[in-house]
Amino acid sequence: MGVVELLLVRHGESEGNVAAAAAVAAGAEVIEIGLRDADVPLSPTGVEQATALGKVLGDWISDDNPASVWSSPYVRAEQTGRTALDVAGLDLPILIDERIRDRELGVLDLLTAEGVVARYPEEAERRRWLGKFYHRPSGGESWADLILRVRSFLADLDRVEDGHRVMIVCHDVLVLTFRYICERLTEQQMLEIGATTPVKNVSVTRLTRPPGELSWTLETFNDVSHLEEQDVSVTRHPGERSSAPNNDVAPEESTRVS
Repeated sequence: MGVVELLLVRHGESEGNVAAAAAVAAGAEVIEIGLRDADVPLSPTGVEQATALGKVLGDWISDDNPASVWSSPYVRAEQTGRTALDVAGLDLPILIDERIRDRELGVLDLLTAEGVVARYPEEAERRRWLGKFYHRPSGGESWADLILRVRSFLADLDRVEDGHRVMIVCHDVLVLTFRYICERLTEQQMLEIGATTPVKNVSVTRLTRPPGELSWTLETFNDVSHLEEQDVSVTRHPGERSSAPNNDVAPEESTRVS
């Protein structure tokens, strides 16, 4: 039968988001954060956003309306999930799976768009030639690589969470990847969604399907009404993964902000 509902939550604003925005504003080539990507925590605003999510999470998860919670192993994602659950008063374990971690960027990690062009012009040219979907930076992953590991995760999730509702705390490109797989989108449709509607921090995307069915229905995408209702800052940090409508490296893009 498989999973019947997915609630996809992007992590709250991270210190990496803040550092990347500062680097882009300064025209710098390198994002100064001092941590490996997996260890970057939430910013103070990100903690406020996760807290706001927790205040409404009980409407979705309760004893009468149970669900399990899975997370990327990256600190900013797990911290978002744990903060929200604690605020909601929900004593649930957070199940970690490395397959829903952020996309790995290899030699381009921590570089702004300016930094990529200045330090790895051949990679910038390869990206223009191959396109965002298939470009795999040295030591990193393409979008297609990421999709393969998410397909594997979903197949296992259907076996482990048969008939269940599942909340997944992850990253902006992961939200788009789940949509791509579940809705059977095309490459162009996926890139267009990312280009026109960057995934906001602690936004909620909800997919449902009847028991025993294969086709998913998108119920909600990129919803931050829980932040707006509580007067908490809504932040949008589009990065290399989801902001440019074409295959070029846009000036405002950075490679590590998701």
